[in-house]
This record gives sequence, structure tokens and C-alpha cells, in this order.
Amino acid sequence: LPLLLEVTLLRLASSSYHPFYNGFYYNNIMNDKGNGQDKVDYFNGARLVVETPKDPIYSSNGANVTLPCHYRYEPDVEAKRKIRIKWSKLRDDYTKEQDVLVAIGKTYMAFGDFRGRAHLLQAGQRPASLLVSDVRLQDDGKYRCEVIDGLEDESDVVELRLRGIVFPYQPPHGQYRLNFHEAERVCQDQGAILATFHQLFQAWSEGLDWCNAGWLADGTVQYPIHLPRKPCGGLHLAPGIRSYGPRHRHLHRFDAFCFSSALRGEIFYLGRPAGMTLEEAKQSCQDAGAEIARVGHLYSAWKFQGLDRCDAGWLADGSVRYPITKPRANCGPAEPGVRTFGFPNKGRFGVFCYKER
Repeated sequence: LPLLLEVTLLRLASSSYHPFYNGFYYNNIMNDKGNGQDKVDYFNGARLVVETPKDPIYSSNGANVTLPCHYRYEPDVEAKRKIRIKWSKLRDDYTKEQDVLVAIGKTYMAFGDFRGRAHLLQAGQRPASLLVSDVRLQDDGKYRCEVIDGLEDESDVVELRLRGIVFPYQPPHGQYRLNFHEAERVCQDQGAILATFHQLFQAWSEGLDWCNAGWLADGTVQYPIHLPRKPCGGLHLAPGIRSYGPRHRHLHRFDAFCFSSALRGEIFYLGRPAGMTLEEAKQSCQDAGAEIARVGHLYSAWKFQGLDRCDAGWLADGSVRYPITKPRANCGPAEPGVRTFGFPNKGRFGVFCYKER
């Protein structure tokens, strides 16, 4: 029994048995001199309050954005210690949060993909807001602002949403051929990423209707329906997002829903009277100081730049498509959209080229 008690006390005293861990160990937090002599400063009766905006913050690909966060004390007092601030990104699949930035006083460090892009906004008496430069597609999501004053620890969440477009994608070899990891890759190949549920829901609210199920970023498989019909879940179901729930990421195969945001460059069309093969199309874009456009580029230009062209053109994945914002005779259906000819093995067409600014 004495041996068992000794082992138990040793385990409780070890660093791996902290009752709460948020990225900081507290064994030296109360003593900023760092001389190893812990000093306990009990809470002085003032309540630490952390606030972020309740409404989402909107931005777009390549822009700079500030995620506001403010803290105060009730009643108002001066902090006796250096305040720790930690920003983290919440993951869609509810796994471990992604570290973004940690700050102590005016010293801060950013992590991972945010290194060099995330900064603490040094403005005001109690700076805690996060500045993210060169916003990327994967930055979309929810962020936690955590303020730590000794043993007091409060946080709040702010949501960053990118203005973008969701588009369904099938590879050249046909329907339902992608596992989750392949779906991630094909979206990246098209200048996009796998869409989140929120992005798909927003696209559905704007009119997206697609009967083929596709992967989302959280590993679920879903599809948006506006007009209920028998092959798409049944005639008597209400419009909405149909869900297959989480699927096995290696074994199960579906299409993909990709998300792309505003372009950093421009798309232009090149044509020849006799058309071009795919290889000739790629070379024509290179000769013009550009690259052949990807599917995500075309969708983004259609939505954000109003690209309207009734001429079919090659894209980088070997598909042939064209964007229509003003439907008219001989240009496809009566609704705006990006039309597709699929992946022709033969044929000669124009080409859509993309040039980054």
C-alpha cells in the first residue's frame, strides 16, 4: 500500500497530469523572472472578459484580414503580469485545434502555414486581435482567441468566411471514383480545396442543385437538392442537403465538392479558326505568358468577374467548358452557369488561359 501511494503521488506530480492544458504549462507562469521560484498570486476579484464579433468576418483569397478580439476586466484593473494570448483554428472534424499564434507581451510566434502571415495587431492598450495576411482558401473557418492571466483563462470564437464558389467535380474516368484523399488532391489540382458543410449549405441557398454525392472537408458525403426527384433521395423529401454521413476515407468512393475564392489574376480566351488540341492549347497559353486555366479559375472568374463566353475552351484537366452569365440562344440552358463538354478524347477547341497579377 505505501508503494502504491508513492507511485500515485509521483504520477499526479508529473507534467503529463495537468488538470488543464491549452498550450501552456503553468508551473512558471506566475513568475515572469523565470528563476524557477513559483509565486502564487491569487485572483484579485476582477473577472476577465474576452469578446470577439458574433457575426462572421468576410474576406477573399489573397487579401489581408483582421480578426478582432478584445479583453477587459470587470471591474477594471491593471494586469499585474504579462498577458498570454493564444490564437488557434478549430478543425471541421473536431480533432485537435491547429495552433496559429502565441503571444506574451509584445513577443509572439506564429506556427505552421501561418508562419510569416499571422501577426498580433499591436494597437490599443490591450492588443489581442489577429492580423492574417495573404489569406488562403484553407484559412476559412472558426478561430479561438484565448487570453491567459495567471490562472485566469477565458476565450471566445470568431468565424472567418471566404467569399467563394462551390462546384461539383468528377475526374475524367467517371462518376464515384474518388476516395477522400483523392478528392482532396483533385480539388487542389483545380485551384481549389474540398468544401466545408457551411460552404455547401451557402451554395445550396444560392441555388446549387446537384444529384451526385460528393466528399466534404470533414469526411462526410453529401449533396444539395432544390428540386426533389426520385433518383435524388425521393419525390416526397423536402429540399435541402442530403447526407450519407461520415464515410470510410480510403474505401468509399464518391465525387467531390470543391471550393474556390476570388482570383488573384485574370482569365482570357484564345481561339484559332481551326481550333487547337489540348497540347496546342497549353502551348498557346505559355506563349502568351500565362498558363492553361484550371476548373476553379473558370468558376471563380464566372462568379466574381462576370466572365461570359459562348465559346468552348480547354482547361488544364483536359475538360472543355465555357462560362455563361447571360443565357441566350445557342449557349446552353436558360440558367447562368459553367457549361461542360466533358473530357473529349479528340476535337479542337479554343482555350482559357490564366495569368496571375
